[in-house]
Amino acid sequence: MSIGLVMNPFAPNSRQRSWSSFIAWTEWVFIPPLYILRASCGEERFWSPGRLKQPSKTMLIFTLSLMIFSGSPAASAPEQPEGCGYMPEFRVGFIGLGLMGRPMTRRLMDAGYPAAVANRSRPAVEALAAEGAIACDSPAEVADRSGVVFTMLPDAPQVEEVVFGPDGLAASMHEGSVLIDSTSNSPRSAEKVAAALAGRGVEMLDAPVSGAPEGAEQGTLAIMAGGPKATFERCRSLLEILGQKVVHVGEPPGSGCVAKLANQILVGLTFLGVGEAMVFGAKAGLDPAALVEAMGAGLARCGALEVKAPKILSGDFTPGGKVVTHTKDLRYAMEKAIELNVPLPGTALVAQMFSELRASGEGELDHIAIVRTLERMARVEARSKK
Repeated sequence: MSIGLVMNPFAPNSRQRSWSSFIAWTEWVFIPPLYILRASCGEERFWSPGRLKQPSKTMLIFTLSLMIFSGSPAASAPEQPEGCGYMPEFRVGFIGLGLMGRPMTRRLMDAGYPAAVANRSRPAVEALAAEGAIACDSPAEVADRSGVVFTMLPDAPQVEEVVFGPDGLAASMHEGSVLIDSTSNSPRSAEKVAAALAGRGVEMLDAPVSGAPEGAEQGTLAIMAGGPKATFERCRSLLEILGQKVVHVGEPPGSGCVAKLANQILVGLTFLGVGEAMVFGAKAGLDPAALVEAMGAGLARCGALEVKAPKILSGDFTPGGKVVTHTKDLRYAMEKAIELNVPLPGTALVAQMFSELRASGEGELDHIAIVRTLERMARVEARSKK
């Protein structure tokens, strides 16, 4: 391992070194032709303002040929997504290559960051390694290779295992490096992790996301980040590769997690509303597809109706966000609400509906499957009649 990597977690990687090579290339390609032109015209006359001597056609063609046909290392520079700046000071790691983590990692790689990756199951690591990622055997190895480490994990216990466990991040991250945890985590867990890392000089952003795997693939996630504003601004360019809306929601550790829980409260209540409306219409004999079309043209139009109603109409509950995951988020929300003395009666109802789905063996379905509980209660299905 190089001294630069040990001493500087933001040391340039091979792609970044190509930029230095490009600078050196410009010195060899552009400077000599200028000297040739100067020699052909006479030094004083060439550089004197208003007295530039016209070079010969032969010399001009020779100069331009040198500039055009010389090879350039810049040809291998990564293509960047529109609107995303390539920041060569970052070396990036990613831990957790599931439904969300895998496409997020690909976005970073496509932007020019050959991420160091680790995952509990090895096939996910090997698949990304085949695309150019650096395969690692542990979180510690990812930390050793990275200045910024992303985590996208199922829950707080997994985050704390990756941070505090054997070969974990807490003992391995370099001073001055950054952990960006995009897990839908407990605010309390985020506070615990941030405090432990701060003692090692490591900064942390808790930056959960919303937008499903499709948003991760397209770089259209909503990202809600908590933590030091300076750290957020330092990492903004990376976050903007992943999301179309990147918002700093607060300085205290756990602020991003609280924002995500608020998001999940609203999503759950909206899903319940969509399900109730569609089951109500279906029981009354309406064509659910026609009902969705009508509601989508008025004030009832919303993202949940546009994105999730087609799943209800088709009966395809292949998961984006899962019932079990949303249940976990609402549990954390209610724990925080008790701490804050905030009543959440609607959230409690949605959580109970999700519990019925889990008891029915449907916890791994998409969270819009909340409609299935309503359908069983009403003894009707809100499927398209076409």
